[in-house]
Parts: sequence; structure tokens; C-alpha cells
Amino acid sequence: MSTHVLAAVLTRLKLLTGAKTDAELSRKLSISPQTLSSWKVRDSIPYSLCIDLARQHGCSLDWLLLGAAAPASSALDDADWEYDMLTRLRTLSPADRQAILLLIQDKQRIQQLEQQLSALAGSANG
Repeated sequence: MSTHVLAAVLTRLKLLTGAKTDAELSRKLSISPQTLSSWKVRDSIPYSLCIDLARQHGCSLDWLLLGAAAPASSALDDADWEYDMLTRLRTLSPADRQAILLLIQDKQRIQQLEQQLSALAGSANG
């Protein structure tokens, strides 16, 4: 498992358990912070633990280990979605984050122009 893959799995474990920090995750998994740290050093998480957590939380192993599909449990609420997005953004390079920011700004500008166009069309018809 590469460090990037391990970080993604740990992020999904945090989402699944509602943990925001490594310390909180270790408490929720009933392991010591040293155990979590050793997983990071070894670049490995016990597979049996992943199976147990997937069963407990009703998600697929594909999602937990690979991020392949959305969790089977209820949809993420706004706070979880935002946390997930911020966590994912932090794993990207500065150049990728800048590219995403530019796309967001473009989308917001398009929305603003659409609103102005709609207002103009409404005043022309009235």
C-alpha cells in the first residue's frame, strides 16, 4: 500500500467513524495512537479490521480500501461532505489546488452572468 493510498484509506476511516483527527480515530477504533502511527510507518492497515469496520458501518470494502464507490450507508451530510472535500484537497499538489480554484471561480462567474442575463430578459419582457 503506498503512502498516498494509506492516507486515503485513513481519510475514509475518519469519515466512517466521524473522527476529525488521528487521535480521535484511534479512540474510535479502540487502538492506541502508537498503533495508528505504526500503521503509517509500515504503510499497512490490518485487513481484518477493515472487514469488521465495513460490516459495522454498512459500506463496501471497495469504497473503504479503494474509494471505488460511495458508502452504502446514508448520504454524507453537509459537514461530512465539506470535511471530505477539504481532506481530499489537502492531498493534492498546489498546482492542482490552483486549477480547482480557477474552475470554481469560472463556474461562479458563469452563474453570475446567467443571473444577470435572466434579470435582463425579465426586464425586457416586462
